Amino acid sequence: MSTALPICPNCQSDAVMKNGRTRHQKQNYKCRDCGRQFVEDPQWRMISEETKGIIDRLLLEKLSLAGIARALEISELWVQQYVNAKYQQVEQEVQVRPKPKRRLTVQMDELWSFVGNRGNKQWVWLALDAQTREIVGVHIGNLRSGSAKLALQSMPPPVYRPCAVVYSDFWSAYAEVLPSKRHYAVGKETGKTSYIERFNCTLRQRVSRLVRKSLSFSKKLENHIGAIWLFISCPVD
Repeated sequence: MSTALPICPNCQSDAVMKNGRTRHQKQNYKCRDCGRQFVEDPQWRMISEETKGIIDRLLLEKLSLAGIARALEISELWVQQYVNAKYQQVEQEVQVRPKPKRRLTVQMDELWSFVGNRGNKQWVWLALDAQTREIVGVHIGNLRSGSAKLALQSMPPPVYRPCAVVYSDFWSAYAEVLPSKRHYAVGKETGKTSYIERFNCTLRQRVSRLVRKSLSFSKKLENHIGAIWLFISCPVD
């Protein structure tokens, strides 16, 4: 008794013939009408734009890439490749709205994480406008790198430099690079750095690779930086 051949998934034609086997020894078929080759119950499936949109939103939540793959029932390797490409496209530059001529107040703070292992510490420095709550400065890098202090010198952007008052903690690097007349090192009890500390807390809780005692750490510095910039450039309420 002959077995009915499947329908072509491309044109729905029943003019289908057997066409050898795949490298995984699955029966391959070919449509006589449109020429499409296919197998029944393929393991591969195209990821829809809707699914990609869900992945984009989940990247802003405290989920590992393995967790996203499990939740959406897709390949972890595909998710990693998709995310690698997305992080490369993230614009790593803050967009600051024009400011009126008035007193400006900036809060600065830092937090640490690691890439690959705890010996490879990577710091995140952030500057926040206390009035608008905008992130107006970002630098991610190694504490011992000379680029760290150079980056702090360029934080915040030019519109803030002539007149902004900057509040930070007592880390010595701030005093070395910020103008002494407009920089104040303060303790947490003053509340002068409360907004940036709150944002840092949000950042740790929403970007899984920054959560303390987490297994969701980055293995590549590029992805570590891309994940942080993605959250900063697309904040979620």
